[in-house]
Amino acid sequence: MNINIYQTNQTFIAEVISDEVLINEVQDALELMVNCGYQGAKKIIIHEKNIITDFFDLKTRIAGDILQKFSNYDVQLAIVGDFLNISSKSLKDFIYESNRIGRISFVSSIDEAKAKLAVH
Repeated sequence: MNINIYQTNQTFIAEVISDEVLINEVQDALELMVNCGYQGAKKIIIHEKNIITDFFDLKTRIAGDILQKFSNYDVQLAIVGDFLNISSKSLKDFIYESNRIGRISFVSSIDEAKAKLAVH
């Protein structure tokens, strides 16, 4: 795993880069927040492929448990992936609400993630 730090104005954004699944459970997300926090970033970009697929099945409650930790610790997250062709209505609604609120964003590119995180 590599962590790239970007600075936009006074905001530090960490992009997590890996070819492996990094978040399998809540503890993994907490460790990721700590690693990025040590580098001064309270805003994190991670790729969809780095999160266990069960995260995107809302019935497992993994997404809610993990994202609640980001909210509790006041860390913003942008998840980069292809979210346009999702068949699950509940997941579409979840993504829509998350993007509307802005603490957790589901985006299609790194540039979009940086832009979202830079303004909130």
